[in-house]
Amino acid sequence: MSPVSAPSPWLYQPCRADADQPFRVESSAAKLFASELAGRAADVAVQVHGGYGIFEEYPVSGLLGEAKVLAMVEGTSEVQRSIIARELLNDHSAYF
Repeated sequence: MSPVSAPSPWLYQPCRADADQPFRVESSAAKLFASELAGRAADVAVQVHGGYGIFEEYPVSGLLGEAKVLAMVEGTSEVQRSIIARELLNDHSAYF
């Protein structure tokens, strides 16, 4: 499975969760994975373009900023990791 298609099941799993079931771990994992993947993809895109990747004349120049904003809007990676850890430690029996 490619890194680009990997978050797909995670993105839809919280949507299918029963109303009575909490899905904080699933949604935080999806946000964490997708936002970090967006950052890595933007970094690679800029590097592929070399020096031109930073000039505003090229659309790729704004990708790193947009990926960073996405990560902040969804909650920083550290916050998502904290949510996942807290939920797993609080209800370890459901996951182990």
